[in-house]
Amino acid sequence: MLFRKELVKYCHKVYEKGFVAGTDGNLSIRFSENVVLITRSAISKGDVTEDDILAGDFNGSPVYGKGKISTEVKIHIEAYKKREDVKSVIHCHPVYATSCATAGLSLDMPVFPEIVLSLGRVPLCEYATPSTPGLVESMLPYIEFANVFLLKNHGAVAFGKNLKEAFYRMEKLEHYAKSVFLMNQIGKIERITNEKLKELYSLAEKSYGIKLDKRNMYI
Repeated sequence: MLFRKELVKYCHKVYEKGFVAGTDGNLSIRFSENVVLITRSAISKGDVTEDDILAGDFNGSPVYGKGKISTEVKIHIEAYKKREDVKSVIHCHPVYATSCATAGLSLDMPVFPEIVLSLGRVPLCEYATPSTPGLVESMLPYIEFANVFLLKNHGAVAFGKNLKEAFYRMEKLEHYAKSVFLMNQIGKIERITNEKLKELYSLAEKSYGIKLDKRNMYI
């Protein structure tokens, strides 16, 4: 099945990029109105095969496949319930993004034009115990407009219209986090001014065909 092949491909990619270690992380695709395909629990993303992709309903109950559905399936289900545009979710523990999330170093600021336009706001969700409803609740203030999230003392989440988009957003988030981390060491972070942001947002749709949600903008 094409979707399973795609999930295997991007599981291997997040592992090769070092976005996960051990059996960390989980990836999913919205398969139908009430069914999600997601990686099984306790499997290295570098070792995932099509047999490790399970189907579950929107209650988190297994529909197809052998093994236990990822305990973080609640994050994925909530995203699909709240956002019609979200078809894929990736949850990882990339080193720099997770470090920023844990140290309280905010990424929610306009620094690079490409990040402002491709990622938008980068909220930091309050800490909640993994696999509990509290983790979903920590994302609720932002879930209807944000495309990437930092989970305090935990990791990061990226949404996309497909796995490719979700993966690229996770990759951009980690690259951005590394840049901010280094700028913080240097001692100065130069933000884009509101005047320049207005110019950038004006160009977004006219020149780049990017439709922006005002809730995901800095002004």
